[in-house]
Amino acid sequence: MNLESPKVTVAKSPQELYDFLTNVENFEKLMPESISKFEVLEKGKFLFALKGMPEIILKLKESTPPNQVVLGAASDKLPFTLTGNIQELSAGKSEAQLVFDGDFNPMMGMMIKGPIGKFINTLAENMSKL
Repeated sequence: MNLESPKVTVAKSPQELYDFLTNVENFEKLMPESISKFEVLEKGKFLFALKGMPEIILKLKESTPPNQVVLGAASDKLPFTLTGNIQELSAGKSEAQLVFDGDFNPMMGMMIKGPIGKFINTLAENMSKL
């Protein structure tokens, strides 16, 4: 299952946005209002929960400065990645898009497609407000 957020404009250079996203503590600032838990577990790894959803642990899997940050599920039960793609628009301005890619059975995919789509759209929208 592949979901993409709309592309958003961020008032930061690609390097600034890259630095922001690779520091996982900053994801708390991007989370939707429905967040019920956020905790940094170790460098590059955090746990979060949205109301009515199970806790999810994400960790920094790979990154390509200053254009890409890849977070992945720490558990193999729900294998997915969340990739932040960053492009320079002009000096001090970037365009960012989040891409969710998960390997789920069709039933699970149907159940989570709506909430996950809404979640990545909110992250992207909040990124545009930075």
